[in-house]
Amino acid sequence: MSWSFLWLVLTMISCSVVNGIENFATDSLDASLQDFAFKTLVVRRRPRTGALYRAVLPANLSSIDVSIVRLRSRRLWNMGANFSFFRIPSRTMPLPHVKRVAIVYQNLGNWSSHYYGIEGYSLITPVVGFMVFDASNAGAKSIRKLSFSTTDKPISIHFPSLALRHSMMSDETRCVTFSDNGTVYLSQMNLPGVCYSRDQGRFAIVIPQKSKRRFWYLWVVGSVLGVSGTIAMGYVGMVSARILKTKKIQVMERQAQDDSILESRWVGGSKMPSATAIRTQPVLENGGVH
Repeated sequence: MSWSFLWLVLTMISCSVVNGIENFATDSLDASLQDFAFKTLVVRRRPRTGALYRAVLPANLSSIDVSIVRLRSRRLWNMGANFSFFRIPSRTMPLPHVKRVAIVYQNLGNWSSHYYGIEGYSLITPVVGFMVFDASNAGAKSIRKLSFSTTDKPISIHFPSLALRHSMMSDETRCVTFSDNGTVYLSQMNLPGVCYSRDQGRFAIVIPQKSKRRFWYLWVVGSVLGVSGTIAMGYVGMVSARILKTKKIQVMERQAQDDSILESRWVGGSKMPSATAIRTQPVLENGGVH
């Protein structure tokens, strides 16, 4: 067995383990938040149908917001539901059909990035979500989870704080849906701060992360070009100085040759150089010249 194949197998196993741990963490969180939400109804003893109740969470989960509401399926079909971040339209029914449903809303707040994330993107809103349960039998020991079916308009998720911050919006802003099976869906945002869905889940808005690799590449290219430019300028300067020095020497040599040129005379059949200076003629004492 080659080392590359063994490394590939170990990598796949480690990724599966990591994904399993993450799914277990989110499932455990959902179960805990669900328990706190339904305990809120128990404390109320006779909670009113259609009233939204906020769950009391322990101190370590104080940044998370959880609330619960009970609705009759008939009202949900006729009027829909408008609670928390979600606008559930009319003509929505639970699957399978039950007489009464309980909707648990979540806002993970500062814990959003701890439990949810998507590679290459950054969360710019908290992760919010809702889960639907069968509330027909208040005394049931186990609570059955349901799903929604919308026949007309989709469920809309509103992020009012983001809608007011237009500076954070761009063409690359995306809505993200985290499904129960761990699948992540990205969709384009048509309205500022509004996403859409056909069923329950967890939702957020993300933007692409700035590529560190790209900036590193540009920095390396810039550095190489800068060093190359410096070397090229130095080489050009050195060659220019050498050319100027060579020309200066040639001019000096030419001037030296011009200064030392002798006159020529014919001696016999040959042309010989002759100095231009005239030797002083001898003078006799009596003034005669020979």
